[in-house]
Amino acid sequence: MSVRELVVLGTASQVPTRHRNHNGYLLRWDGEGLLFDPGEGTQRQMLRAGVAAHDLNRICVTHFHGDHSLGLAGVIQRINLDRVPHEITAHYPRSGQRFFDRLRYSTAYRETVGITEAPVAADGILAVTPSYTLEARRLSHPVESYGYRLIEPDGRRMLPERLAAHGIKGPDVGRLQREGRIGDVTLEDVSEVRRGQRFAFVMDTRLCDGVHALAEGCDLLVIESTFLDEDTPLAVEHGHLTAGQAAAVAREAGVRHLVLTHFSQRYTEPEEFERQARAAGFEGELTVAHDLQRVAVPKRR
Repeated sequence: MSVRELVVLGTASQVPTRHRNHNGYLLRWDGEGLLFDPGEGTQRQMLRAGVAAHDLNRICVTHFHGDHSLGLAGVIQRINLDRVPHEITAHYPRSGQRFFDRLRYSTAYRETVGITEAPVAADGILAVTPSYTLEARRLSHPVESYGYRLIEPDGRRMLPERLAAHGIKGPDVGRLQREGRIGDVTLEDVSEVRRGQRFAFVMDTRLCDGVHALAEGCDLLVIESTFLDEDTPLAVEHGHLTAGQAAAVAREAGVRHLVLTHFSQRYTEPEEFERQARAAGFEGELTVAHDLQRVAVPKRR
């Protein structure tokens, strides 16, 4: 059975707290696992969340600030210790190649798994698989940063009334889906387009074109909201978003489920992030993330 869910490993920003680990997010998508921004302590959070190194297929780093990447060393070494049998691909800004190299080989260990390095140098498609296309978009932060967007290919939804009108039933339904035609009846005659699901991961950034492009039409949007709205000048200065800004982006983009995360240690009441997000007009499903939480990708419409 396919599973599509976000496993939240950490939700702090620059400084972890007693209740919030540094960043870390695993997206389970039809038997694959995409690990985003493994900050310090990610390996232990994976253990607590029941996530194994064998669950990983891709590692996607938005940028090389420590709270988004210091966990790479431990995760990569664990991948090798456990002798993960399948290919693992790492995406990260090409400008941070020296940081990736240092983290990958920060200490001595036996390298048993080949990790494919696929750095990001510009907006565009990073990978195409039967289950999804993975894209990257440039963000606005003091160091080069990219957000990631996963898009499922569109499919077809069978329409029972049209099938009945054409006398298509039983095994012939499956045959029509596989072959596209039975006699004079085509797949298009008895079905409609089923829009593929969309997921986006947006970390440290000011408002910019990349944020809006990544969020557009998402079923599940994970986005930083480091600051509350009253600290907007700080957010702009340091290259971050506020809760209200993140929610306004989601509202304009038609996001179905918004996940706010990456909270500054200065705030102790997460309910205020939800209040400000609602005040910005976002009416969809809303999660103010906490560590070790699981968030399901919304079912198809």
